[in-house]
Amino acid sequence: MIHGILLIALFACAAFYIGEAQFFKDLSFSPMIIGIILGMLYANSLRNNLPETWVPGIQFCSKKVLRLGIILYGFRLTFQDVVNVGVSGIVIDAIIVVTTILGGIWIGRMLKMDRDTALLTSIGSGICGAAAVLGAESAIRTQAYKTAVAVATVVIFGTISMFLYPVAYRSGWVDLTPQEMGIYSGSTLHEVAHAVGAGNAMGIEVSNVSIIVKMIRVMLLVPVLLVLGVWVSRRGKSTGEAGEKGKVNIPWFAVGFLVVIGFNSFNLLPTVLVDAINYFDTFLLTMAMAALGAETSIDKFKKAGAKPFVLAFILDLWLIGGGYLLAKYVAPVWL
Repeated sequence: MIHGILLIALFACAAFYIGEAQFFKDLSFSPMIIGIILGMLYANSLRNNLPETWVPGIQFCSKKVLRLGIILYGFRLTFQDVVNVGVSGIVIDAIIVVTTILGGIWIGRMLKMDRDTALLTSIGSGICGAAAVLGAESAIRTQAYKTAVAVATVVIFGTISMFLYPVAYRSGWVDLTPQEMGIYSGSTLHEVAHAVGAGNAMGIEVSNVSIIVKMIRVMLLVPVLLVLGVWVSRRGKSTGEAGEKGKVNIPWFAVGFLVVIGFNSFNLLPTVLVDAINYFDTFLLTMAMAALGAETSIDKFKKAGAKPFVLAFILDLWLIGGGYLLAKYVAPVWL
């Protein structure tokens, strides 16, 4: 088991090293995204040579390490962030999250998609990209390849939007104030890294609002996961022993995430220590992503088919169009 954990830690170290390249910085590719790519390259090349005794270590990283990483992710947020952005960001975030997830589930049914894949793809688009997909995966405990497919959709369409938004804003295609543009980008871009990258390209006024609004969306992961736990139990999908079927699956790591946010709101720890925790947390999440990638072969992507990408494309169109209308006509009411 230790050998499997060390292997995944090595992939995480490589992801951090590769992420320092200017090319990946320009793309705002976080080590987490690079980690899952490295894991997938390994899964489709040398994976068959892995000793079976190492497999439990990889599974430990994709589950236990993942949950610890989600909990520590709370050190990036405070409840003061919510107050600073005001009512408009909260309302629009809530609308985006609810409509994207419910709409994605409905469209997934129309496309006759696998239920878990449609749910993971919708949550990734609606909340905070890969971190949300990981959190949902840990709550419903589905197959690793479905998680990898959902993350792939987030990377592709989130990256496209990250480059599209600054171009549209600078060229005047979107008639929004810096405050409204910050709300627009923060409430609709997939990853935190995407919100940071696009915000920086549009100026400090846009960037500050964008990041805060994005972080409020991250906070909404907690109630979504709690609802998801109840939903899974009511669907009769057991996450433990057969005798536990129907039992409410409370994602305790989501509760821990919220507790950490509350603790961090009191600013009891020095900034240097919080930064160190966030760096370590990114490493843990990178390990989890690499482990998920290591369980994902091309055959499993073929099994998932094109439907997840069709769903993600439709959801991206909604985020771009619907998000603009909300930022243009709803945000000014609350500003």
